[in-house]
Amino acid sequence: MGKPETWQQEQISLAYVLGVATQANATVASWNVDKDGVDVTLKRNHLLVELQMKCTFDPRLLADGTTRTFDLDVATYNKLRGPRRTAAGYLGLVVVPRDVGNWLDHKPDSVLMRCAGFYAQIQNLPAASGNSTKKIHLPDNQRLEAPGLDEMFAFADERLFGSELLVGEAIA
Repeated sequence: MGKPETWQQEQISLAYVLGVATQANATVASWNVDKDGVDVTLKRNHLLVELQMKCTFDPRLLADGTTRTFDLDVATYNKLRGPRRTAAGYLGLVVVPRDVGNWLDHKPDSVLMRCAGFYAQIQNLPAASGNSTKKIHLPDNQRLEAPGLDEMFAFADERLFGSELLVGEAIA
């Protein structure tokens, strides 16, 4: 099938986050215009997390071999890091094979997505020093999977309400 087009990369990244959110008991709202630097808002137990989703088939790795980098435009970076946001801002990066034909593996009883997702918390980071892009680090341990969403929602809760839970409450 060949090299993916930008719209295909956008669609697979949104499909990926929808699948992960569903598994993690979160709902997803997508935005038809991402003027605020947000493609999707995730909601679980009245907490919100917002992601700008990106997709690549050619991730750049740091020398450690376990950290991907992505050059995020400064305007989006600044929108995601703002201290007055009501929902914590994140970058989500989905890594796919170079050939679109290898993104999905169809079996008689299943479909396997051949991609991996990573996230970086942008919320509360310092202002960018340049005016075009900001290099974002996405280490292996920040997987865009159910446990990663648990971490994001825990951060959202602590950011809004502090570290103390009410008696009998649990973050889930």
